[in-house]
Amino acid sequence: MEVNPAPYTPNLRSRSPQLPTLCRPLTTSPPRRKDRRPDEVPEPIPQKDVELSEDTAKEQAQIEKQSEDVAEARKAPETSPSSTGDAKGNTASGTGGESGAGSGDGGRRGGRKASNEKAIQKPSIPEIYPQVMAIPIAKRPLFPGFYKAITVRDPNVTAAIQEMLKRGQPYVGAFLFKDEASDKDIIESMSDVHDVGVFAQITSAFPVTGESESLTVVLYPHRRIKISKLIPPKTANAGPSVIEAEKRADEGVKDQQGTPEKGGDVVASFEESSSSSQSPEQPSYEITSFLQDYPVSLVNVDNMVEEKHDKNSPVMRAVTSEIVSVFREVANLNHLFRDQISTFTLTQSTGNVHEDPAKLADFAAAVSAGEVRELQDVLETMNIEERLSKALMVLKKELMNAQLQSKISKDVESKIQKRQREYWLMEQMKGIRRELGIESDGKEKMVEKFREKASKLAMPETVKKTFDEELSKLAHLEPAASEFNVTRNYLDWLTQIPWGQQSAENFGIKNAMTVLDEDHHGLQDVKDRILEFIAVGKLRGTVEGKILCFVGPPGVGKTSIGKSIARALNRQYYRFSVGGLTDVAEIKGHRRTYVGALPGRIIQALKKCQTENPLILIDEVDKIGRGHQGDPSSALLELLDPEQNNSFLDHYMDVPVDLSKVLFVCTANMTDTIPRPLLDRMELIQLSGYVADEKMAIAERFLAPAAKELSGLKDAAVSLTKDAIEELINKYCRESGVRNLKKQIEKVYRKSALNIIRDLGEEEVFPEAKALTDSGKAAAEQSGRDTSDVKDTNSETISDETTTNPRKPLPVPSGVSVSISRDNLKDYVGPPVFTSDRLYETTPPGVAMGLAWTSMGGAALYVESILENVLNSSSRPGLERTGNLKSVMKESTLIAYSFAKSTLARLFPDNKFFDKAKVHLHCPEGAVQKDGPSAGITMATSLLSLALDRELDPTIAMTGELTVTGKVLRIGGLREKTVAARRAGATKIIFPVDNMSDWLELPENIKEGISGHPANWYADVFDLVFPDLDQQRANDMWEEALKAPPREKSKGENDVEDSDQ
Repeated sequence: MEVNPAPYTPNLRSRSPQLPTLCRPLTTSPPRRKDRRPDEVPEPIPQKDVELSEDTAKEQAQIEKQSEDVAEARKAPETSPSSTGDAKGNTASGTGGESGAGSGDGGRRGGRKASNEKAIQKPSIPEIYPQVMAIPIAKRPLFPGFYKAITVRDPNVTAAIQEMLKRGQPYVGAFLFKDEASDKDIIESMSDVHDVGVFAQITSAFPVTGESESLTVVLYPHRRIKISKLIPPKTANAGPSVIEAEKRADEGVKDQQGTPEKGGDVVASFEESSSSSQSPEQPSYEITSFLQDYPVSLVNVDNMVEEKHDKNSPVMRAVTSEIVSVFREVANLNHLFRDQISTFTLTQSTGNVHEDPAKLADFAAAVSAGEVRELQDVLETMNIEERLSKALMVLKKELMNAQLQSKISKDVESKIQKRQREYWLMEQMKGIRRELGIESDGKEKMVEKFREKASKLAMPETVKKTFDEELSKLAHLEPAASEFNVTRNYLDWLTQIPWGQQSAENFGIKNAMTVLDEDHHGLQDVKDRILEFIAVGKLRGTVEGKILCFVGPPGVGKTSIGKSIARALNRQYYRFSVGGLTDVAEIKGHRRTYVGALPGRIIQALKKCQTENPLILIDEVDKIGRGHQGDPSSALLELLDPEQNNSFLDHYMDVPVDLSKVLFVCTANMTDTIPRPLLDRMELIQLSGYVADEKMAIAERFLAPAAKELSGLKDAAVSLTKDAIEELINKYCRESGVRNLKKQIEKVYRKSALNIIRDLGEEEVFPEAKALTDSGKAAAEQSGRDTSDVKDTNSETISDETTTNPRKPLPVPSGVSVSISRDNLKDYVGPPVFTSDRLYETTPPGVAMGLAWTSMGGAALYVESILENVLNSSSRPGLERTGNLKSVMKESTLIAYSFAKSTLARLFPDNKFFDKAKVHLHCPEGAVQKDGPSAGITMATSLLSLALDRELDPTIAMTGELTVTGKVLRIGGLREKTVAARRAGATKIIFPVDNMSDWLELPENIKEGISGHPANWYADVFDLVFPDLDQQRANDMWEEALKAPPREKSKGENDVEDSDQ
């Protein structure tokens, strides 16, 4: 059930047609008064008994005589002319009194017409109505005397409501859902709703626009009721459908229209039993029995009686006065409340709220936006004193919300007024200064400033011409013009580019070697390439025309090498990342026609560095994106091309800028995702991962001292031993770079700092008051005065609560000494991540160690092969491949499988393993995608090891692409693979003979402890992995298993043999 919030309109009425009733009727004749103006809101009719007029008493006597006939015929009474069900009487919304009689202009006109014929009668509201149709509502409960519009969408409920209006019985029970999210028009269980609701009259009903089966129903609650029993809706087979019920209702109306009855408004009542023959266990309520034909919720209800109270008691009058006082405060803050309170005051016939405190409590709850539980609690409370107290609590919360809204509104208004006032004062001050000649025109001063800045720059001729044109245009523009700021910003950027300004470079080889050795350990081949680059620059006088690109796994120092080159060459350094960049404007800038346009990052770099020859590092060039704003990688083609970047054209600047003197350095983890044209413009320098001894040196020289100082232990006797660092490298940090090693070392020192503070005692040795400076203590004292949970920033006191230097470091006592060794390392970083050097200490037949290259460096890649079924003469061959292998690697498995079968047939013809064996080949770590041809010889070796049932040496690692003829082809990443082999504990590495030059270039510290074996054909690999192979044993390996069993002779063959004998 959807509740439509409607403003409080207590004059909304609807005339309800009368039905024959057994209760005492009330007259509807209003007290005589002067005629109202057409636009005047009619006064409400109070909810109290009205004396019966003489005519009404006569009519009542006649109605009592007819009541028995009505009970038998169950006919709908004839309605009065003013409420004929044509949406002008009880189905139209309008303005009326509290009783709900008279609705809309149509109702008013109908009432006046009827008054010419007889006196207007007010229908009485039945005091006893034991059974009603229940309508569930959501969001908030209804209170007696206050209208609410709801939307009914269930076609059965809407049909029942229309039938009730036709019969002149527009009474329902409205009960609140316990679940605020519920949206139904029937009650399936009493547990779904609160048992206390209101007895309401339907004053009007009209269809919802765009929804043919929905109705908007206006309810006017009269009193509180409580559910005693729920009669659930009938199922589809238990009663007629909506259409059948409507037809039956129409026939009943026609029959009633044919029965002459005396006109007049009569309302049904249940005060007396209409039939004495009804069963006490199953009472039949004749007036509402027609609703049983509809699948709607019917409930038996009892009226709730308010407890007696003394309206003159001091507590009652005090709470009432407090509610009135809160109403006044809320009305001063909320205009909507003011209108509602005014309307409520007009509807009070007594004019004194102390006379009806229950009505006041209901009004306070009805207009408050409190919690649903609190509002329902007010509705269920029948003790007037308690109800007033609960309503006051709800109203107080409303007052707090109104005060908070008022405060926010005033704060916003004060800020706006302050800015407006400052603006007008500044304008007046400018005018006064201009009149007195104290200050010249700001525009002329700005033009003069631009001319002065341009005179100090060596602008090219084309740029100078553009500058003069834009400056002339600025001088003729009014400051209020929209183009004035655009031109001013353009001239500002044009004069901030360092035209012709260069920093003095340092091409000293010794200085470069010193800087590179200070910042990096190892990487000797990279350092040599950089020194060659600097030596050429020393002879030529410039290093322009070169774009370097460092490629390597994360954490090997690519970005820091770029910074070291800038320091060695004495160049300004600027870095920006293009990882995930999808907008070309970040490189080329925006056009000036856009609001908030800016130049690209390259022009911004020149402005920041204030030199034409900085070193610009473009990071993560392999992760550049592509979106609907263009392709940034294509924009880099012009930027990184030495033949084009001498006249780079930014969209914003729109003048050629010479970038040939800029040294561009790019970094990437891999070259596969870099576009080929862009990769062709750069000179690649490969950076491989670090081996264990290089990591040890880096940790001792750089990482440990930096982490110790960062943890506040610079002067403390805390040491990380060499064996602890070695344990970290071998058992915790096996990646190619040193970034994870840095994190683990920092974790060790942080844990040490925490242990020192805990062991020595925080309050005794490291008190908080000792760490604060004098200004910090004053700021802490000032901020401590605000004890609220959420501190509001006060612009007036924030300057007293802050300071530039609030704290000072606390030194560790000299007697403290901490040593972290291999034995207690687990207490700082936890148990080891890697417990063994390699996956297999002893490899079973069918397992071979290969080597793979990844963006994180090198890794050991094992290939496993097993026999899936028992080998016999009837088994069938096959090959299964798993391990998240991509297309190239899947082809390598097929090549290796074919070559292994060929080798076995050629060398060991009697070994029929592959003719009958179903083999499963797998590469571990299935979550990692694997691709590439370099595992060819490893797969072939694994299959042959399974076929020959021969274990391989676990210290042999191999890499190489294999052809179907057995040729071993060249592979890439030999350095990273060698590092991975050494990390995995390998002592021999087999690689293609074409990679011999790469092997010779490897540093000795990487090759230490590893012997390299180049292979040209797979026969070279076979001799290395299967030395001293027994030829006869290999030939006869599966002979017994594959031997065919003796064939049983059939009966016919035996008969032939017998006849021969």
